[in-house]
Amino acid sequence: MKDSATTEKICFVIMPISDIDNYPTDHFGRVYEYLIKPACIIAGFSPIRADDVKTTNYIALDIVKKIINADMAICDISSRNPNVLYEVGIRQAFNLPVTFIKDISTERIFDISGFREVQYDESLRIDTIKKSVEEIAEMMINTYENKNEINSLVSLLGIDSAKVSNTIISSDTSIILQTLENIGYRISNLEKKDDSAMKTYSIPVGSKLVKIDQLSSLKVGQVVNAVRFGKGIIKKLEGDSPDIKATIEFDIEGSKQLLLRFAKLYTLELGD
Repeated sequence: MKDSATTEKICFVIMPISDIDNYPTDHFGRVYEYLIKPACIIAGFSPIRADDVKTTNYIALDIVKKIINADMAICDISSRNPNVLYEVGIRQAFNLPVTFIKDISTERIFDISGFREVQYDESLRIDTIKKSVEEIAEMMINTYENKNEINSLVSLLGIDSAKVSNTIISSDTSIILQTLENIGYRISNLEKKDDSAMKTYSIPVGSKLVKIDQLSSLKVGQVVNAVRFGKGIIKKLEGDSPDIKATIEFDIEGSKQLLLRFAKLYTLELGD
């Protein structure tokens, strides 16, 4: 639930976060800054994206809460990203309002083809941006004002939508959600056409896998290795074993936040 002390309307932005094949580096970062954020502000919403969610809880859980509790959501289905479709599926399961947008190069998706969308030119040329921003803002306003109408296939088929409760999410559910997030990552990699998507890194000879009961022995500043990300240094540790979240700066892949019980880290020493 939103803080009762504020009256601002929140729009959760569902879109690709990382770089996508066939798009320029940080393309969707520019889409967010120059297209989506201005449209949200014009429509009267404060935008928030998945990478803005920074708390000590599981990132997956925080994102799900934002998806469900936000007053509005905007979904960029450009590139047909599996993680994006997973997140919008959660939103639609609760029959909550969503504004769909996509670039002109992405084909429409059959399962949501019955819902209107705003198309934009992915070149983000200055002469097309202003019109697209205005169209998206208008669609957001109309969708929000008619939020009691059909917002998903769930309601279209006459199926009862999921219900939000104040029940605290159990540890077992937390693990399931984290696993779903990992599955989404793997699907995304499998759908990429080039071999670089399946890139792995070698582990130094003599390194040993850090077992779950050894996670608490890891220290800030310690060097670790991961098959998926390579060599890195632990910059921050949060939470208690086995639910420890780490921020690790990898030499090649950059900074990553990992839930250690799923990370499969290797190290030469566990420390004292």
